[in-house]
Amino acid sequence: MKKHSPINERIKRQYFAYLKEAKRHGEPTVDAAAKALNRFEVYTKYRDFKSFHVEQAIAFKKHLAGQKAKFSGEKLSKATLHATLSQLKRFFQWLSDKPGYKSRFRYSDADYFNLSDKETRVATAKREQRFPTIEQIKHVISVMRVETEIERRNRALVAFTLLTGARDRAIASMKLKYVDLITNRIKQDAREVETKFSKTFDTFFFPVGGDIREIVVEWVSYLRDEKLLGNDDPLFPATRVGHGTTRQFEAVGLSKNHWSNASPIRTIFRDAFERAGFPYFNPHSFRNTLVHLGQQVCKTPEQFKAWSQNLGHEKVLTTFLSYGEVDSQRQGEIISGLAGPQQVIRKDANEIAEALFKMLSDSGVDCTKQ
Repeated sequence: MKKHSPINERIKRQYFAYLKEAKRHGEPTVDAAAKALNRFEVYTKYRDFKSFHVEQAIAFKKHLAGQKAKFSGEKLSKATLHATLSQLKRFFQWLSDKPGYKSRFRYSDADYFNLSDKETRVATAKREQRFPTIEQIKHVISVMRVETEIERRNRALVAFTLLTGARDRAIASMKLKYVDLITNRIKQDAREVETKFSKTFDTFFFPVGGDIREIVVEWVSYLRDEKLLGNDDPLFPATRVGHGTTRQFEAVGLSKNHWSNASPIRTIFRDAFERAGFPYFNPHSFRNTLVHLGQQVCKTPEQFKAWSQNLGHEKVLTTFLSYGEVDSQRQGEIISGLAGPQQVIRKDANEIAEALFKMLSDSGVDCTKQ
């Protein structure tokens, strides 16, 4: 049975290079494109892309809509359909003017991968994001086992994510030298740390409790004083695999290497939450937790701006629009509270105007135009 097409593989390599080098997309975007193209090739039994036609796109849409997710057994969500078809649309649009392909189909033929307007609205609707509470995270940390150095690493990893809000790819590439326990901050240096958009910035420890900071401090001390690791060694070393007591390959301790990607970190989070009796929350969800905390503790625009910068956001509106939604429970409390007598709170007009001007300026709006 045919499992690949050499011609297709060559043109796909060109496309992936285009996404990475010309469009400056990261590995996750390239991986998403590769996954979508694989779905399509499996369906077409790896026929040459030169044979693409609009009927093929229409038939694939119907086929994809009937597929079921591997783990849940449910039909693929509209969001998954939209993401997959959008990747295919962009690929065939790119392909339409390439030698050997532009005479076979037109740029507009890729539009047949579009979902209906109704399905697109469902797929792109903004939904309330799930994230754990501070109390839930602390409970998870408190019940994590710490009998081995691997277990100690895992607990410190979850605590560090809450303390800094760092993304999992940044954590996987973080070196010991970037943790400053005197000033209570980490440096996310894009030359060595895999930050989003390759931004370099400082993150000060979030005020989530001295107990969380102490776990990280103890871990750093263990690596430096007992493991004798140096500045360029990983903050969270990968697991070392070797022959165990059963003479089979198993985890036997920590190596001196970084993880090659963030997948092991997500696995650690999944295991920790499930063992604590909670549904799985990925590392990125902790950033939502921290934004929610910031909404509670920040009292001025300047304070929330600092909180936003601590998460690596250049513009405070990024924090509001991407993470800072009012959850439904709090929304209900606010609306119910508006039904009663309101206490009039007066603020200096200049203070309000100044805060508004600063927020608009930070978001890129030119406030000098009439």
